[in-house]
Amino acid sequence: MNEPERAMLLSVHPRFATAILAGDKTVEVRRQRVAAPPGTAVLLYATAPTKAIVGMARIASVHVATPTEVWSASRNRAGISRREYDTYMDGAVQASGLTLEAPITFGTPVPLTALRAAGAFHPPQSYRYLRPEDLRRMTAAATSTDAPLRTALESMAL
Repeated sequence: MNEPERAMLLSVHPRFATAILAGDKTVEVRRQRVAAPPGTAVLLYATAPTKAIVGMARIASVHVATPTEVWSASRNRAGISRREYDTYMDGAVQASGLTLEAPITFGTPVPLTALRAAGAFHPPQSYRYLRPEDLRRMTAAATSTDAPLRTALESMAL
């Protein structure tokens, strides 16, 4: 039996989720080291006011370095201004730039209320890795017949 695919749940502001899913934002920056191999599935949780899993993408690569180096490598693809970036990174000594590819928008997002009804669910402050049981609960919460959503969740929850 094959090992289930590792997946990550990434919390992002709704405007960033929209930009990632449109392919306009291809690098998501984080204040800490992210150790995820290429190919890792990333479920995008859009924070308030959306409060739902709205789509997914895959990690193409992760660049871990100083905040200045990550900005230099990703400024044209990060979807934020230098001022926003500097404010976000203030005080950080390390940063990660997650290059995302193959975005998929779920036709029917999975709302926080449904996720919580299916079991204990707490959106992460930044990100967290998902266990197979987390993915099974998310699949149960996704009552929609949205094909990309069901296929993605079911394949990750094997």
